[in-house]
Amino acid sequence: MIKNSTSEIEDLIALMAKLPGLGPRSARRAVLHLIRKRALLLTPLADVMSEVAATARECLNCGNAGTSEICPICTDERRANGELCVVEDVADLWAMERAGVFKGRYHVLGGTLSALDAVGPEDLRIPRLVDRVATEGVSEVILALNATIDGQTTAHYIADQLQGQVKLTSLAQGVPIGGELDYLDDGTISAALSARKEI
Repeated sequence: MIKNSTSEIEDLIALMAKLPGLGPRSARRAVLHLIRKRALLLTPLADVMSEVAATARECLNCGNAGTSEICPICTDERRANGELCVVEDVADLWAMERAGVFKGRYHVLGGTLSALDAVGPEDLRIPRLVDRVATEGVSEVILALNATIDGQTTAHYIADQLQGQVKLTSLAQGVPIGGELDYLDDGTISAALSARKEI
């Protein structure tokens, strides 16, 4: 491998390699592509990244990422229908929005409870969730947390905190549409079997 003599380019490759899904080789390819397409990609990307670095912030209400103190979802009165969907992180919120089926508001926890990583309730946005349920006229809290041990532990903790205050539901779990049993893990098959319904 020929070492690039330009330290700024190497620095960019090293930073890009820290992004999820990119290793050193993928980062190198991406940077070389950006350099080749400097006017079309690199310069506009640098401008937008600079702007986002200056303006991006977390919604004070729900934790969504945006450029204003309160995100458009929280300010949209049509979404004040009493449903509050609790998700682990912003990527989960955006995935729900892509599906286009949920018309309520969200609450981003910022992670899950984890004894191994020393993440307790005070490290997440759980106290803010309890406040929102008490003050925003929430009628249903939908726990849309990942089907992992930490996700389910977090869901149980939240359910205990909100018990008797609001209707609590969770996303259905089991066989995905188009899924084949042969390709599913044991946990998914078990969850699907225990959540079976009459047809």
